[in-house]
Amino acid sequence: MDEGNDPCNLIVTDLVALIGHLRASLRLIEAAIAREALLAEQDAAANIAVLDDVTPRYEAASTALRACDAGLGMALDRMRYSEAPARLLN
Repeated sequence: MDEGNDPCNLIVTDLVALIGHLRASLRLIEAAIAREALLAEQDAAANIAVLDDVTPRYEAASTALRACDAGLGMALDRMRYSEAPARLLN
């Protein structure tokens, strides 16, 4: 079988891409949380009350993405380690 069409390699490549996208999303969420925190500090300094706190929404998304990251990382590890013995047998 052609190395480029090996299903295991294709899955590993896809998992690596998914993990990259997921981590980019986590960085965006962290930046949004930091931005919201800065705006809250500025509002507090200006004695402005902000009733709409969006940080819990970001925190919930971050928690879910971190769980996905852990799961995808485990899947990637299993795919990488499961292909090594198969290649040794061929």
